[in-house]
Amino acid sequence: EAPVLVASTSMASNNEDLITFSGEEAILRFLDESFLEDSVASVDEKEKDIVYYLQLAGAYLAGWMRVGRGSQVSPCVTSSPTVKRPEKPLLLYNYEGNQFCRLVREVLTEMDIVYELRSAGKESPRRSELSKISGATQCPYLIDPNTGISMPESKDIIQYLYQTYGLWTPPSELLEWTSNNVMGLLKPVFKFMAPLQAKAGGSDDEGYQNELEAAIRDIKAETTKDNVVVYTYELSPFSSETLALLNSLKVEYKEISLGKEWIPGLIGPGGAIKRAALLEMTGQSSLPHVFVGGKAIGGLFSGKPGLLPALQNGELPNLLKNAQTSRNSVFE
Repeated sequence: EAPVLVASTSMASNNEDLITFSGEEAILRFLDESFLEDSVASVDEKEKDIVYYLQLAGAYLAGWMRVGRGSQVSPCVTSSPTVKRPEKPLLLYNYEGNQFCRLVREVLTEMDIVYELRSAGKESPRRSELSKISGATQCPYLIDPNTGISMPESKDIIQYLYQTYGLWTPPSELLEWTSNNVMGLLKPVFKFMAPLQAKAGGSDDEGYQNELEAAIRDIKAETTKDNVVVYTYELSPFSSETLALLNSLKVEYKEISLGKEWIPGLIGPGGAIKRAALLEMTGQSSLPHVFVGGKAIGGLFSGKPGLLPALQNGELPNLLKNAQTSRNSVFE
């Protein structure tokens, strides 16, 4: 059980004689005895305890803010045997306490990528080593010996890792949390507002029904004309993440925007009645709404089954194959 530390008994470079330490207490005791300078070790025990618990509190706070991240391997590398894997370990220069370094380490763990971690904090000789390599001391800094690529900036590193060693780029975990914990509570509100916004229950019920039936016919025609159709709002982060996911999968699709957002004044002409028609057809009025081969599969995170769940459980490749979608997709 983690954490486990393997070290050379002689601290020699050949690592022929190894010893293993398991658990936080044993590892910290070994590191203190082996590397802690006398000037630091002589600090008052009470003061050391205060520093230790402050550091511990900071570690727990960081963990709570990023709960769940780095705890399991992502389906973007486990859902297909064709995913490219690095033959040689990657090299990451970082220092503890840097939130951008932590983001990269989380992604490397979630992608099950073997890498060497070199601490380049202040006063570390590896900081000078990094400066010679990159011309700066900025962390994180990634070196991939498999491709010859080296780069700083956590955002660029993460994008590179997903594009090179993942089947897709996972959507924002914050949006997923919002979908799972907030949007479900708002679903009854959306269901109530959709027909109301489309003038349901007004003086001309017959006219509304005629418009609704016409919108349903339009949706059926649109979703059978193209293999993959996505109804979106221009300002919706859920919509933009859905399109980004499809782009990373190299899946061709037809985007149909119903306006900037569902709020009155932002929804486009005919958008309200189409939204009501989607609710009538599928039970879901929220966007994005994805259709594959004329079949509604829901939004990004939820639905029947939803785009991301269909991708993670292996259902999406079959849906795309049955819809005879682009041969350029990553599943072909």
